[in-house]
Amino acid sequence: MIRIPLATLALIASLSNATAQAFDDKFRQLDELLPTPTDTRTASGAPGHAYWQQRADYRIRVALDEAKRAVSGSETVTYHNNSPDTLSYLWVQLDQNMFRSDSDNRNISSYPSRDAWRTAATPGGQAGLNYEAARFLVESRKFDGGFKLGAVTDTSGRPLAHVVNKTMMRIDLPQPLKPGQRFSFDVAWSFNVPETNVLGRRMGFERFDKKGQDNNDLFEIAQFFPRMAAYYDAHGWQNKQYLGDGEFTLEFGDYDVEITVPADHIVAATGELQNADAVLTAAQRERLQRARTASKPVIIVTQAEAEANEKQRATATKTWRYKAKNVRDFAFATSRKFIWDAQGFKKGGTDVLAMSYYPKEGNPLWEQYSTQAIIHTIDSYNQYSFDYPYPVAISVNGPVGGMEYPMISFNGGRPTKDKKTGALTYPKNVKYGLISVIIHEVGHNYFPMIVNSDERQWTWMDEGLNSFMQFLAEQRWEEHYPSRRGEARNIVDYMKSRNQQPIMTNSESVTNRGGNAYAKPATALNVLRETVLGRELFDFAFKEYAQRWKFKRPTPADFFRTMEDASGTDLDWFWRGWFYTTDAVDVSVDGISEYTIGSKDPEVEKAWQRAQKDAQPVSITDQRNKGTLARRVDTHPELKDFYNEHDDFTVTNKDRNKYAETVEGLEDWEKALLKEGKHLYLVDFSNIGGLVSPLVLEIQLRSGKKTIERIPAEVWRYSPKKITKLIVTDEPMVALTQDPYLETADIDTSNNSWPRKAQPSRLELFKSQQTQNDMMKDYAEKLKTKDAKDAARKADQAVEAGKAVE
Repeated sequence: MIRIPLATLALIASLSNATAQAFDDKFRQLDELLPTPTDTRTASGAPGHAYWQQRADYRIRVALDEAKRAVSGSETVTYHNNSPDTLSYLWVQLDQNMFRSDSDNRNISSYPSRDAWRTAATPGGQAGLNYEAARFLVESRKFDGGFKLGAVTDTSGRPLAHVVNKTMMRIDLPQPLKPGQRFSFDVAWSFNVPETNVLGRRMGFERFDKKGQDNNDLFEIAQFFPRMAAYYDAHGWQNKQYLGDGEFTLEFGDYDVEITVPADHIVAATGELQNADAVLTAAQRERLQRARTASKPVIIVTQAEAEANEKQRATATKTWRYKAKNVRDFAFATSRKFIWDAQGFKKGGTDVLAMSYYPKEGNPLWEQYSTQAIIHTIDSYNQYSFDYPYPVAISVNGPVGGMEYPMISFNGGRPTKDKKTGALTYPKNVKYGLISVIIHEVGHNYFPMIVNSDERQWTWMDEGLNSFMQFLAEQRWEEHYPSRRGEARNIVDYMKSRNQQPIMTNSESVTNRGGNAYAKPATALNVLRETVLGRELFDFAFKEYAQRWKFKRPTPADFFRTMEDASGTDLDWFWRGWFYTTDAVDVSVDGISEYTIGSKDPEVEKAWQRAQKDAQPVSITDQRNKGTLARRVDTHPELKDFYNEHDDFTVTNKDRNKYAETVEGLEDWEKALLKEGKHLYLVDFSNIGGLVSPLVLEIQLRSGKKTIERIPAEVWRYSPKKITKLIVTDEPMVALTQDPYLETADIDTSNNSWPRKAQPSRLELFKSQQTQNDMMKDYAEKLKTKDAKDAARKADQAVEAGKAVE
């Protein structure tokens, strides 16, 4: 410990900037990366006075051929050119073409995602391919998928010139479409519905009878019609090919859709049912009306009714008609297996009917949790964004594990049946997985179904923001909810991993979709909320972003700028580190030097110096001389004088006079400061991971008291690799820990403490003699199958017969 005079405090406080090093400005502004603000997108992150967006209205007639597992339909699209540009052609998405045998998706991706089928190196150096991936590779080349287009005409029936480029179609307009004009055209189409569990992705049918004798399938139908591609100011036409990972960006519009299915089917769809009298029984209509004001879910189609439906086959059909206003897409699900429950929820500006559709295989989980989870999601998301504006919200259980569309989502998760007892059970992860996927997919109504970001370009803008909102909603469900994403400690393994890309990477170039597009941005926002801004500033800014951009199309720059504008905080360093790099947080506590303030009082200072001297170790020479060595002054005391009575720490009158003169010239506050007796520590930190972060310091004092000191990330502004921070305490500090609550995603906590703490682990004992491969023993092992046992028995009999002959 070092005693220093008060005059040097200013110098000590500035030491954090004194380290000489190559300067890397982690706090330089994002002007070099973000687009220049315009009159459509302002520097504050808000839509500008000249903001515009296109619109597309649809009238669709679609029919399901259950026996052939095929869909056919026709549509009239009315496209509104609200842009200031004259358009000579239109781009239309044909996403169903990803199922064509010659599609790019077949060549670069697989079941259930692109990453799943890549050969993985085993410890033995061999490559492996799982059965599902191999099945996809085989079946995808046999499946006759993709749109089969009929006529593409104007509304008068005149053919329109068009070119299909894989999952995109360009329609050449007979005359240029000027600003403010609209153009209508008709398209007819059909396609075979893929089996979801075989060909994967975001729609398809589920086969319940694996032997094919009972075709009680469940259909989840999406991307089932040609849809207008987005055209907007920051990008132009968004006509990137659909390769499977980059999802969708679409224009808002009104939908009028008629869905023809077998008469015993129940249909769930985007929008409000227009002809309940024609497709529902009187009992079902009464239950549905009662559900609107019920305090718990009301069963509209019971399990007994659904099971009865499964035993029959309607030969007739029914047409269900739905209308949806100001949505960007449309999807539906249909099956005779559906149980259906519903409950109304009305709060603030929200008046919604929450509904769940599921086969009996989903119970008891779905009846207990699905609709409750829908309502919980809307109630929670409303708190942080805006009131849910649509009249319905639907969760459907089927083969798609989790996928969102306006007002409707497809979600997986079911209990399992014990083969012996027939009892239905489910593990903990299935229960919470179901609740979480419903929260996530229903939550997508907010991002990106209403805050309409470009998913084809930036997956994180919908998945990351929504995963963050999902985390907030999960925490409101119950204490200690087992959230997978959001907590900083849960992202550490990913942040340590190699071969990452920055969050700001195009959707189709991301190798780890879950880590990059879901978990990391969700964690970043939680760190921003809890550690950087605080909840009050963050929540206000995030809600401002949602309010500004609902029913509009934001870009990343609009999000970054709005969060800074509404919070009043420069966050360029945060976006740069978390979103534009693959740096990680790894702050090391390198060392601590202890100081105390010199009081100038000689009585105090020399006593302190004497105590420091006395505290030094006694030399080995002095230890051995003590009591054994005869000294001359002991036998001749006349040799002693003043210096034998006084040591270097004796206070002289000159010392006292000097102190009196010094104190006489001080102000009262200066005299008080000298008597404070503060303890000063210079703490050295290294930024090993490269990602600048606030310092969260837990300081433990000698009395046992612990305090938390939060130091903003700007402490790294002048020295981003090494800093020295001055810590002042009232009593001696005995320990210091950086990031004690694991809130910054620090990837190496072994260097976070002073003094260093041992890292807990487990030592597993094992026998030194490991199991050896014994081919002879393995070959002689008894076969366990019935046929094998019979064969082995016959072989043994043959051996015995041979012995008898011998």
